[in-house]
Amino acid sequence: MTSRGGLLKPVLIAAAAALAVAGLGGLMTDLGPWYQRLVQPPWKPPDWLFGPAWTAIFALAAMAGVIAWRRAPRRTDREWMLALFALNGFLNVLWSLLFFRLHRPDWALFEVLLLWLSILLLIGALARYARTASLLLLPYLAWVAFAGFLNLATVRLNGPFGS
Repeated sequence: MTSRGGLLKPVLIAAAAALAVAGLGGLMTDLGPWYQRLVQPPWKPPDWLFGPAWTAIFALAAMAGVIAWRRAPRRTDREWMLALFALNGFLNVLWSLLFFRLHRPDWALFEVLLLWLSILLLIGALARYARTASLLLLPYLAWVAFAGFLNLATVRLNGPFGS
């Protein structure tokens, strides 16, 4: 029998991890003069939409992690999931660093592919334990695909970078 604390611990850890990634990504995101000068495609959503979208995505990812964690039969399975989530969180923050802090949308364009692949890997890994968990990551996959196309358009409209 699992104690109440044993049920709550994965939820708290997932929430803390999601908040940490969101917070670090937010710290890396600078919508200052450099960003404001970028030519954006006409189909780019308004800047205010990105915060709520990422909040929903991180909440869904945290729920997916908790569901899969609870259904994973072995400690090694849970450790593997943690490693995949950690890789994904690192790549998520790295994209913001490359794009917003280093002003290198061109580098971020290559990195966003790795981020997208890490989500795909997570979906496949979590599906082994809970199909629902993997489905909760589909909005994340779609949003990062959209962000990748937006990143590509930004590079095409504004490149070259780093000069």
